[in-house]
Amino acid sequence: MHTHSHTFGQDIPRAGERRTLIVVIITAVMMIVEVTAGILFGSMALLADGMHMASHALALTLSWAAYVFARKFADDPRFSFGTGKINSLAAYSSALLLAVFAIMMAWESVHRILNPVEIQFNQAIFVAVIGLLVNGGSALILGHTHDHDHHDHGHGHDHDHSHHHEDQNLRSAYLHVLADALTSVTAISALLAAKYFGWIWMDPVMGIVGSILVSSWAIRLLRESGTVLLDKQAPESVVDHIKQHIEQEPGTKVTDLHVWSIGPGIYACELSVTSVSGTSAAHYRSLLPDHVGIVHATIEVHPAA
Repeated sequence: MHTHSHTFGQDIPRAGERRTLIVVIITAVMMIVEVTAGILFGSMALLADGMHMASHALALTLSWAAYVFARKFADDPRFSFGTGKINSLAAYSSALLLAVFAIMMAWESVHRILNPVEIQFNQAIFVAVIGLLVNGGSALILGHTHDHDHHDHGHGHDHDHSHHHEDQNLRSAYLHVLADALTSVTAISALLAAKYFGWIWMDPVMGIVGSILVSSWAIRLLRESGTVLLDKQAPESVVDHIKQHIEQEPGTKVTDLHVWSIGPGIYACELSVTSVSGTSAAHYRSLLPDHVGIVHATIEVHPAA
């Protein structure tokens, strides 16, 4: 019986793992400093921002733990297609936390509109600037939202499905620090407008604007990671490309084809063909295009009527 490894490269540390850990440490240190300072100096602004940082530290820790878990259990036979989907599971969970954060932002902003509170401008601006610097630095460490974790298949990637090769776990971590940075930017703008022009309403209004933007990020990440978890068929361009490669064999007809993602940039494939020549499954396996990232293929060959 032919056997082969089902780790599919998940046992190799990813580029996002170390960077996420660095950001977790930075966020945790900043959280401790702000909470401690808030308690010592009686500052609710510092204390509230520290607790806010704690929620993001939790989400970032989840992202880092997913990398460690996927790598540690990569060769565990209980995972039929490896541990690549842990990446999407962590991204989905993190997106839910991001959505909760957006709802809390909107709720607090509406509450502030209905019940304005006295703002200590200098202290609040100071906290927002520190938060912006920390989260801006964290965003630079994590990279941009289209950072990919490629596997070497010997060819370039089809542009139609390049977003399916994205490390969704790293992207979720990036969106969390970006949401924090956005909160700081809107807060600074609103606080300056309130301080110098008396536009107190700007603070909660900017909070609502920020919550809408963060919600859109969360919804998109939920949709993208959710499709992977539900084994959605690969993009039509990928499926058609595979079908064309297989049917280039004379007398061959693809009767059933399923292609789904089992990790960042890697796919599994189930293929059923009819053949007039009795060509072997091994030959059809050799016809599969390398550059789409198929790492596991089950092929059935039936004689044509």
